[in-house]
Amino acid sequence: MQNFFDMASIQDAYDVVIIGAGPAGCSAAIYTSRDELSTLVLEQTAPGGQMGVTSHIDNHPGFPETISGMDLTDRYHAQATRFGATLRQGICIDMKLREDGSKEIYIQDRAKPIIAQAVIVATGCAPKKMDVPGESKFWGRGVSTCATCDGGFYKDKVVVAIGGGNTALSESLYLTRFAKKLYLVHRRDEFRGTKIDQRAIETHPCVELVLDSVITEITGDSKVQAVNVKNVKTGAMRNIDTDGVFIFIGQTPLIAPFDKYLKVDKMGYILTNEYMETNMQGVFAAGDIRSKEYRQIAIAIGEAVTAAQRVNHYLRTRKLNTCSIDGKADKA
Repeated sequence: MQNFFDMASIQDAYDVVIIGAGPAGCSAAIYTSRDELSTLVLEQTAPGGQMGVTSHIDNHPGFPETISGMDLTDRYHAQATRFGATLRQGICIDMKLREDGSKEIYIQDRAKPIIAQAVIVATGCAPKKMDVPGESKFWGRGVSTCATCDGGFYKDKVVVAIGGGNTALSESLYLTRFAKKLYLVHRRDEFRGTKIDQRAIETHPCVELVLDSVITEITGDSKVQAVNVKNVKTGAMRNIDTDGVFIFIGQTPLIAPFDKYLKVDKMGYILTNEYMETNMQGVFAAGDIRSKEYRQIAIAIGEAVTAAQRVNHYLRTRKLNTCSIDGKADKA
């Protein structure tokens, strides 16, 4: 690996580097590139994040006939690149401020080092998986982690939800607006969510609780058709016919390596102010990686717009306050 602080090895320099090419990252890139800031978007895998592997998105403004996550990702990408943003596959291994007072930020990518005047972290989070047969096969095609995103596709159908915390209970209650039957599978004999949601779930006429149990397999041909369930106390097996599976067992923020420098909440999400500014000068955060209550595409877009505009303000302010070689402030 090249020396992180070797100036001779710096091969890329941008006004802003955006780390993550999901809804937040691409939206921020549209705004920064339209402001004629040289913009690089780094994405570890494929653009789109969780959105990119979602088969149908029904709650994005402007698409009354619904749209696939991949199609929406392509549109985001095309719009950002039309304004001049560069999207490159890569991963941020480390990120540090220069110590010479220049306020520039070094980003160590696996391919080559990058220098940035500002950074927007939009790495998002990854839903925790059960790691059972059939889960990956049907991921985004009958297996979901978002009731708000996909619940409407299961009107008058049967669904299975998994989990026992606040998210699992609230999302399951949301699904009852559509599903005619919901099985809630939880590995323990009591829930961890709020009492009011517990009572609502336990008394709901279309909900059947499957406690002390775990999913061992998701089965089907071209779509989800059933789940195999095991009682963890008795070992008894059960097969439940279902049209869809919703997994609510938590999410993992994709925070590394930023957790070494940025303040995070107790769950590992980045703390910012209302302008998406982190505790590190020149570094902003937007989207699902940010500490907040709700995580939706529309929310990520709004945060990205705020972050991008704040980056523009930050860089413009810095330019006005730059110093000439003799140490005196340049005139604006």
